[in-house]
Amino acid sequence: MTSPRSSTTSPKLRLLAVPMTALSLATALLLTGCGTAGTLVSPEAADGAAGVDAGTGTATGTTAGWTSQVLTDEIAEATHYDADDTDYAEEDLTEVSLEGTGASATGADADTVAVSEQDGEPVLTISGSGTYRLSGAFDGTVVVASGEEDAVQVILDGADIASSNGPALRIDSADEVTVLLAEGSENTLTDAVAYADTSTEAADAALYSKADLTIAGSGSLAVEGQYLDAIHSTDGLVIDGAAITVQAADDGIVGKDYVALLSGTVQVTAAQDGVKSSHDEDLERGWLSVYGGDLRVAAGDDGVKAETTLAISGGTVTVTESTEGLEAYALEVTGGTTTVNASDDGVNASGGAAAAEGGQSITVTGGSLTITAEGDGLDSNGDAAISGGTVVVNGPEGDGNGAIDVAGSFTVTGGALAAAGSAGMAQGLGGDSTQGGLQVALPETVEAGTTLLVADADGTVVATFTAAKRAASLVLSVEGIEDGAEYTVYSAAGGLGEAGLMSGQSLDDAVSVDGATELVTVTAGEYSAGMGGPGGAPAGGMGGMPAW
Repeated sequence: MTSPRSSTTSPKLRLLAVPMTALSLATALLLTGCGTAGTLVSPEAADGAAGVDAGTGTATGTTAGWTSQVLTDEIAEATHYDADDTDYAEEDLTEVSLEGTGASATGADADTVAVSEQDGEPVLTISGSGTYRLSGAFDGTVVVASGEEDAVQVILDGADIASSNGPALRIDSADEVTVLLAEGSENTLTDAVAYADTSTEAADAALYSKADLTIAGSGSLAVEGQYLDAIHSTDGLVIDGAAITVQAADDGIVGKDYVALLSGTVQVTAAQDGVKSSHDEDLERGWLSVYGGDLRVAAGDDGVKAETTLAISGGTVTVTESTEGLEAYALEVTGGTTTVNASDDGVNASGGAAAAEGGQSITVTGGSLTITAEGDGLDSNGDAAISGGTVVVNGPEGDGNGAIDVAGSFTVTGGALAAAGSAGMAQGLGGDSTQGGLQVALPETVEAGTTLLVADADGTVVATFTAAKRAASLVLSVEGIEDGAEYTVYSAAGGLGEAGLMSGQSLDDAVSVDGATELVTVTAGEYSAGMGGPGGAPAGGMGGMPAW
């Protein structure tokens, strides 16, 4: 983190939330700017109180020495986040003790901290480019109003900030701001139910930033967005190492240019979208990437959303509630463990990214993706391709949607796929697929918990699928299935364990069709196009499924 820092050192500055006239504020600044320290005290504190300045530099739980374990050159190049953004020296700290409606500051840049009153509420303003450690409780708004080229570090070390008429922490200006959560600390930000400033460009979140924002460290942060959003950056947003819990009346976490989760645990409960990147006018922006960490989302609308590309390369993403689980113009899953529950589409490639070249797409090359949806399960308005990883879809029970709905080409060249759902719009693999697969219309709907066993002509089980929902059809593609060969599907009503797909090395050698009920025999490589997209070349239907 490289930025100029004021060389002026003020030993102590007492800050109070009392109405300040222009004259009294100018007098305070004059006092603190000269060689003798100035002290502002409240009427209560002035009445013989001693030791009212708690900012003694003895706060515990420092984040000094905390470094990212996952920050790579690639991430640093794609985002504003650099390896030194969390570095600082203790002697450069400004300690800010939050004391209800007032505060005290000591240390390197104490003269760049001031408290005034706005709209009848205390506002603590940081105007420098240094490192500020905030501890205690504050009944107002903390504002960062630094230079446009300044980098600022705000350390939250047992800070509880709550506003009655606006955001809790508002970043008006800076080049970038790093919010560090001190080791072992618990911190809370709570905004107002109604804001005093409701203009178009006004803040709309408990933690609101007009600069690139990083939230890092090894402490915890609880953010309650009672007005609209909980966390909102109008530039980029990076989360690394932090334990964040979010409750929001509207969207949970928003980064306009991008959102990058490197590590840490993030739990979001939102009335609207859970986590999203919202820039829709530039293909270089509007992306969201999960490199690692643990993200859990319960949303009233979209769970995790990007205007351009949503990429998951590591970590764990769990969408427990949503209308649409994952949504973006292009979705890429290359690693990690992703689980989606949706009342409509599970994974949806849609939208019209500005100046986009090509169409919407879903690409899976690694990791695991499990979808439970009542709308379309794997839904692309363009193409979809699976070449690695594992994709499991528990699709709709109603015939108006399908477990797979790909408008363009659907190509499977590797990995493992099992998609079960209704039969009305069932869609198989596309003609360019090189890995064998089969499409099955079950003679009768099977109940949730039923295990379907797929065996070759010799009776050897090549895969099992345990349904999480009622299912009337199954599309299966795993290594070892040979197009043109016949496979028989059996059911074991008692199930063989947890819902999901087992094949290859994950398949228990002891699994057999003994005692199972034979359902239907199909020929691998024969698919219906389905109503949801072109699928593959019709081949006269199979297993009771008509050709389209």
